[in-house]
Amino acid sequence: MSHSNATSHSTPTAVALEKALQALQPQHLTLVNESMNHAGYFEGKESHFKLTIVSDAFTSKRLVGRHQMIYELVTALLTSQGGNVHALAIHAYAPQEWQGQSPDSPLCAGQNAG
Repeated sequence: MSHSNATSHSTPTAVALEKALQALQPQHLTLVNESMNHAGYFEGKESHFKLTIVSDAFTSKRLVGRHQMIYELVTALLTSQGGNVHALAIHAYAPQEWQGQSPDSPLCAGQNAG
C-alpha cells in the first residue's frame, strides 16, 4: 500500500479516521487536515478533512456506493454522531482509475475567500 498522511502531525481524529479506513485495505490513502482553511479555525482543530483513497473495494461501485462504504466506517467520528469531523471531502478511486489525482475540496460555508 502506498500510504501518505499529509496532516502536519498525527492527531487523534486523523489517526482514528485512518484506522477505521483500513477495513477497505487501501492501496493508497491520503488524509489532509484542511481545518485551517475554514472559518472558526484554531490551532489543533480537526474538523475538516480531505480524503483520497484507492481500494479494490471500490471496483464496480458507483460514487455514492463508495461514499456509503466510507461513511459506514467513520460515522462515529462525524459531528452528527458526537464526533469531531464537520466536513469530509471524499475522493475514492478503484485502482484502475487512480492516476495520482486529488481534486481541491469545495469551499466551506462561512469561509473567508479574501
